[in-house]
Amino acid sequence: MPDSPSHKDEPSAIELHRRYRGKVQMIPKCPVRDDRDFAIWYTPGVAAPCKAIEADPKESYELTNRANSIAILSDGTRVLGLGNIGPTAGLPVMEGKALLFKILGGIDAIPLCVRVQSEEELIRVAEAIEPTFGGINLEDISQPKCFRILDTLRARMGIPVWHDDQQGTAVAAVAGLINALRVVEKSLRAVRIAMVGMGAANVATYRLLKQVGVSPGQIVGCDRQGILHPGRTDLEAAQQEFTDKWRVCSESNADHVTGGIAEALRGADACLAFSQPGPQTIRPEWVRAMTQRAIVFACANPVPEIWPTAARDAGAAVVATGRNDFPNQVNNSLVFPGMFRGVLDVRATKITVRMMLAAMHELGNAVEPGGLNADRILPPMSDRELPIRLAVAAGLEAQREGVARLQLTGEAIRARATRIIKRTRATLDVLGREGLLNVDRSIDNGLDRNSVGRR
Repeated sequence: MPDSPSHKDEPSAIELHRRYRGKVQMIPKCPVRDDRDFAIWYTPGVAAPCKAIEADPKESYELTNRANSIAILSDGTRVLGLGNIGPTAGLPVMEGKALLFKILGGIDAIPLCVRVQSEEELIRVAEAIEPTFGGINLEDISQPKCFRILDTLRARMGIPVWHDDQQGTAVAAVAGLINALRVVEKSLRAVRIAMVGMGAANVATYRLLKQVGVSPGQIVGCDRQGILHPGRTDLEAAQQEFTDKWRVCSESNADHVTGGIAEALRGADACLAFSQPGPQTIRPEWVRAMTQRAIVFACANPVPEIWPTAARDAGAAVVATGRNDFPNQVNNSLVFPGMFRGVLDVRATKITVRMMLAAMHELGNAVEPGGLNADRILPPMSDRELPIRLAVAAGLEAQREGVARLQLTGEAIRARATRIIKRTRATLDVLGREGLLNVDRSIDNGLDRNSVGRR
């Protein structure tokens, strides 16, 4: 694995997770100095805000942390390239998501891994927890039920529900593709696009590509059973369950290509892969059969479908992965912190396609024209302005569509987002500087506390 980054001198992920006992915790946001403060924050003082909320439920956004909190809700049936590992084993991923929400967006995100047996049960859980949260991020739920769950909850609930594996990934993928096409000087409406893997990520990306003007006929989709086309009787027979896949079969692939990944890539200008972790899912010879100055997005985690060096050696001009230790990370982590920051700050009731498009354009524009190149098609996760820019874009679009409860100027959204995110980072800096990020010093395995605290 020549592309696999070397971290021989660094502590392993297991060491660090064991040392910290996870990645997130709850800390107070109000002063508690003596019994008088306890009387305010708990009994008897707490009765007053309870009565105010009973009289007007909207006061919950002013008198509690609801306006800055979301649930990360998962059943663990499709976790981060690991598959159906269950809700308990999925908890580290949800904690990691909560960490990114907090550091990048200043949002208090609570991991909720639930043991349910059906999509109806998961829908009921989401509906039941609505009074506590300002929004819900669905995470790592298998398809096709993830599509039905999202659609049902968006229709029923009064708070925004977002499935990041679908919507966040689609925003990042399409923004990255548009910029990659600028690098190779090809037109979005004239290229052929191969989509490898037709799960939550690529189905949502397919939908968003149509929104930006790509004709379905330009796209050739491929799942584990092969290329999607009208002759796929397995999907035709199960079209009530796999509605989206059958739609792709019916309307895409104008050239009626059949076969597997190799045939899907032959003559394609771009490959968008969100499928089985590699590194041999996509082979170099298949990349060589693509057009000149081809684009390859190999976004499976934790291992891409093909290593970037192998793809470049095979002729790809632009290569992206889902990881942040290679150039060109195409990952929903670029999107969800800013999207939810803006959504929460204008108290949007839902996240619309137009809000996704606004975030997509802002994400693409965050790379200045002079800085756009084959190794920089999107800004990195470390770009501190990015979540703020996306918050403004999403918040303003929510207001234009009439799904925002608050009306704020772009400058007001920017100022609020900046203040909250800076406070989060300042808190983390203080905790690291004081050594308070070391949860249990008795299990110090010789790791340098201060260096770990700054990671």
